[in-house]
Formats: sequence, structure tokens, C-alpha cells
Amino acid sequence: MADLDQTLAVALKGYAWLPDLRRRTGGGPARTRVMGQPAVGICGPAAARSFYAAGNLERHTALPEFVVRTLFGRGAVHTLDGAAHRRRKSLFTSLLMGDGIDRLAAMAGEEFDVAAARWRGGPPVRLFDEAAVIITRALSRWTGMPLEEREVTALARDCVAMVDGFATVGPRRARALLARRSQERRLSKIISAVRAKPLSTSPLSVVAHHSDEDALLDPRTAAVELLNILRPTIAVAWFVAFAAHAMDMWPSHQARMRAGDDEFTEAFTHEVRRFYPFVPFLGGRALRDLFFQGEPIQAGTLVLLDVFGQNHDPELWPDPYRFDPARFLNREIGEFDLIPQGGGDPRTGHRCPGEKITVALLGTLCRRLAGLDHYLPPQRTGIDLSRIPAIPRDRIRLVVPEHRPAFSDTLSASRSPVSGGS
Repeated sequence: MADLDQTLAVALKGYAWLPDLRRRTGGGPARTRVMGQPAVGICGPAAARSFYAAGNLERHTALPEFVVRTLFGRGAVHTLDGAAHRRRKSLFTSLLMGDGIDRLAAMAGEEFDVAAARWRGGPPVRLFDEAAVIITRALSRWTGMPLEEREVTALARDCVAMVDGFATVGPRRARALLARRSQERRLSKIISAVRAKPLSTSPLSVVAHHSDEDALLDPRTAAVELLNILRPTIAVAWFVAFAAHAMDMWPSHQARMRAGDDEFTEAFTHEVRRFYPFVPFLGGRALRDLFFQGEPIQAGTLVLLDVFGQNHDPELWPDPYRFDPARFLNREIGEFDLIPQGGGDPRTGHRCPGEKITVALLGTLCRRLAGLDHYLPPQRTGIDLSRIPAIPRDRIRLVVPEHRPAFSDTLSASRSPVSGGS
């Protein structure tokens, strides 16, 4: 197994690839080859702790070029390590972990209300696409970057394309590359214009005036980092679609959120992030010879942290393939337990600093969706785990009737859970 390159298997099996590989090797570290390089797959809180421990791994040499070119952008914070990473990361932690979180979530709620009023009595809408635009409108207000409606739509579409095309080949990757080039050019011009004005507290101004070692980022790199705030926030649309899928599959959860149970709503958002597939695994390169669970890991080896496998680990999450928000009630989540957006301290490591924004946005939009009279018409709601990133096949088509429908009409024609493919 260690001598057989698994790159094609990753593309074919998607989220199931690394969990299956680990099962075949007894559940411990799984040796393999990916993209012609020796690699080892690890999983669990101890694995996450080792993965994020200072001095063990570096990230910039482990990122494939196609991921940098589509998802993160050249020169992005994700491509840095050590002191350079800490300096650049401070820009994100100051903006994404501060007092502005609730304000952004409130703006997203307001934009949802405006959109929902437009949906009422109309034809089915595609919730995934609508959620991306709703979040983009809120981001435009929050960042201090006023955009016309056509620019909002273009930014939402392009950021979705960057996420949708980072792990594939063919048309999806081509769309991702075109989307990145278009938005980097557009945002570079905005950055340059903002620099002609005094520094303000708006996120756009803070990014535009950010310095690394007393030198302003060049406009393109600043645009890259602005996109690294916009793109992952707009990607919350994936979780909104998954949340709607969960409410349709298990309507009792929607009823509890509709009743105003804030504690349950937060638990529901965590369970959506745990249960549904988003990040399959994360990669780093061993900086030195390491040992994990008695297994040697030679310097230079790719280390793959099995995110999807850990989020479905029965030792962490009893009955892990049952959707159960109650598992997060009265439970303190450890830094290395729930890792859909990485593990450890986001202020110092590579964990996503926008995780709190994700939780706040998703909680707000889940409450709005739960309180909205709607139903899912007949459609394909299956989720193919071979596709990265996964998404319900019809991206959740939703109808908001003029009048409250009878309960029997609110059920979709066929419910289907997360599956290996359908």
C-alpha cells in the first residue's frame, strides 16, 4: 500500500479515501504515497495536537500548487510559516475574532429577511446560491466596500467557484482560476483607491493599510488576503445548505430553533459542521523526524490529518453517523476535538481565525431559516462523498409559499442522507 500512489484514489473516493485507508491499516498511522511523495495519514485529538504543535510541521511546502492558485492565492497567509505567518495572521485575528462578529451576523440576518420577502409566493429558489449572495451583501456592508448588485452577484459567484474548483480538474478548476484572476484584478484596484484615503477602522481599510515588516503589502497580495476574508465567509453557504438538508431530514430540530432555543441552535450549528462533509483532510510536511503512536515519520514526509474521519470518530462522537445536536449541549469543545476548520489556537497556529464568524453567521441564518415557513419541493437531496467539496445535488431548492402550508406539504418527495453517491 505504501508503494502505490493514491492520487487517483483521492480523486475517485473523496472524503472516504483516508478513513478507508486508515481502516485497512488497523486505524493507526497509514503510510501511503500522494502526488508521488511519501505520506502518512493520522487521526484523532492526539494526532491534531501533534499536527499543530510548533516545530513539527510546515504548511507552505505541503500545499499543492493547484490549491494555492485556486483556493488561497499566491503569497497568502496559508503559504507562510513561522514569524512571517504570525505577523500576517495578526491581520486576520484582529478582524475576525473581535467585536465585529455580532455586527456581521446581524447584517446577514437583515439581508436574509429582505431576500425571504422576495421569495414569498414565488417560484422555487436555490438556497445555496441565495445564501452566498446574502452573505456577500452583508460582507459588502461590514467590510466598508460598497458594491453594486451586479458586483455582489459576481463576487459571490466567483468566491463559490474558487472553493468549488480547488480539488478537481476540468471545468470546475478552470472556473476557479478565472474567478480568482478576475477578483484579484478588481480588488487590487479597490485596495489602491483605499490607500489614497486615511486609515479607518473598516476591514477593507485595515487590509489595504496592513504592513509586513514596515512595508505595505503590494496591492495584489492585499487583494489576495481580502479574498481570504471574503471567500471563506461566503463559503458558509455550504453549511446553510447542509442545515436546510438537516431540517428537512429531521424536522423536530427546526421546531426547537423556531421556538427560540438559542442553546440548541448553537448545538445544531456545531453538529452541522461535524456531521456534514466540508474539509476532507489537511496536509503539512514534517520538519524533523517525528514519532506518532510509536510510528516513525521521517522528515519531509507529508502528514495528512483526517478531518472527516475525526469528525466521525466513534471514540469522540458516539454513534457518529447519527445527526444529534444534543451531543453538544453542556459539552465544552476541546481545541483538538471538533476540527472542521482546523485545530489549536487560531491566534498562533493555522486554525481558521474565521471559525467564530462561521458559527455566528450559521446560527443566525439557521434561526431565520427555521422561523421561515418553507418546504422543499421534489428534488435530489443526496450528497455524494466522492465530490470535494460535497453539496446536496440540487443545492437545496426551497419554496416559500404565500400562506403557511399544511404540514404534509412541507416534506420533500424523497429524503436521502449523506451517502457515498447516488
